[in-house]
Amino acid sequence: MRWGSLNVTDSELQFIDVADNRIAVLTTDGRGPSVIWLGGFRSDMRGTKAERLAEWGGQWNRAVIRFDYSGHGESGGRFEDGTISLWAREARAVIDTFGGHDPVLVGSSMGGWIALMIAKAMAEEGRPVSGLVLIAPAVDFTERLIWPELSESAQHEIMEHGQWLRPSEYSEEPYPITRVLIEDGRDNLLFDRPLRVGAPVRILQGMKDPDVPWSHAMTLVEHLAEDDVTVTLVKDGDHRLSRDEDIERLLEAVETIVPSA
Repeated sequence: MRWGSLNVTDSELQFIDVADNRIAVLTTDGRGPSVIWLGGFRSDMRGTKAERLAEWGGQWNRAVIRFDYSGHGESGGRFEDGTISLWAREARAVIDTFGGHDPVLVGSSMGGWIALMIAKAMAEEGRPVSGLVLIAPAVDFTERLIWPELSESAQHEIMEHGQWLRPSEYSEEPYPITRVLIEDGRDNLLFDRPLRVGAPVRILQGMKDPDVPWSHAMTLVEHLAEDDVTVTLVKDGDHRLSRDEDIERLLEAVETIVPSA
């Protein structure tokens, strides 16, 4: 295994207030540009990939920033109040507070969508990121991956009663899909407009991913027509891509943008 011996509990836990929520942030000190982890829907900053990324930062003296969206992990707020707009606002606040100059954004699943939103906005502001590493990027997932798969009764439940409890493959507890999440997602779609981030993009995608089909990643590539994009398709890879060999690919992708030494 190539990651270092950093005890990730040595990362410093801090909090910032964004809107009405207290957002938990873990920082691993090191040289810049900072590598910022943006997690997925219902995941947290202490997951396997985020921990290993922090260990990599400790080994190579690279700054790594992790955080939890509101309603996730150690942050405040209720999950059912969350939206793409809110979580992107929280992510941008973390980047602006801790990220320094020219950060590298590493987005997993929903975090890939949010990373692209932020990178696009920063490019338009004239301060592009150093690059993006996206793991099974679930761009526009509320509209393209969730809504079409719901039964008519589930769609009706969401629109008429505000939410529907969806069974989870990763937990015994179902989780709410809310009307505000679906409607807000429609305000943040990236596949219906030009998309340019002005930085290299590295995509890792499992071909046995049941949540984000590999064809979805290829649609993203088509939309990033003006950017430097490399895709790695993992033939037997699932959605999480958390095996040792998958994490090796993740760290190698980060190092194409931020060398370890």
